[in-house]
Amino acid sequence: MSNVLSEHPRMLRQSIRKGKFFRSTGGLHLGKVQANLVMLPASEALEFLIFCFRNPKPCPVIEVVEAGSFEPIVSAPGADLRTDIPKYLVYENGKLVTETTDITKYSNQQMVSFLLGCSYTFEYALLNAGIPIRHIEQNTIVPMYVTSIDTKPTHNLYGPLVVTMRPIPKRQLEKTIQITSQYPSVHGSPVHVDNFQDIGIKNLSKPDFGDPVEIKKDEIPVFWACGITPQIVAQTSKPPLMITHSPGHMFVTDLDNDKLLVDESILINRLED
Repeated sequence: MSNVLSEHPRMLRQSIRKGKFFRSTGGLHLGKVQANLVMLPASEALEFLIFCFRNPKPCPVIEVVEAGSFEPIVSAPGADLRTDIPKYLVYENGKLVTETTDITKYSNQQMVSFLLGCSYTFEYALLNAGIPIRHIEQNTIVPMYVTSIDTKPTHNLYGPLVVTMRPIPKRQLEKTIQITSQYPSVHGSPVHVDNFQDIGIKNLSKPDFGDPVEIKKDEIPVFWACGITPQIVAQTSKPPLMITHSPGHMFVTDLDNDKLLVDESILINRLED
């Protein structure tokens, strides 16, 4: 398996497709873009795209795969979104009906697939800057929490924001914000720092998804918007059918992380404008 993880992401996807790899993709292929999946009937797709544009922090669009195809030709030519993710969740009318490793029987040719940016991408840049990533150190899934912050709704889609949390050394907080702000396509800068009760989180040791992580004395909890948000939106607004990845089990693309890097000077100019 180690060869699969060190080779091209295509090798990992093939291993997943053959039923030989089931675990979280966190910490794997750190130089490559990982993505959240949302798959909907074509009749629901336009509204979801509008939802994404209204909520770019949790739902930054990397690629849209049109109805009739499950191959993301921009980010991973030759891949199949029905089989190449370790675990999927299937929601029907807001209820989770199954977790599975293959969604072929649930999908059909009228499904549109959305690949959304994932914060696993900017973790590579943080690690390169000497900033620790606790869930990678502990070999667990990043902790995720449902907040009291509402997303911007469309007519039929609404629900609360979900966030990921990473403990960051206080002395490295400014650098962390600077680095992640350069990756708006994968959630960008944090949405909240420190006082977790302010965003409706009751207990950091009990995440809604993923695993709890240690927070050391010199660290502060930092929160980013999360691509799990559409799953809570599915439960809240109850679309007839939504298929997603299982938390922490992402689609690993062929895209280099640097392709999503936005020059810091551009961001500064945008803010000044």
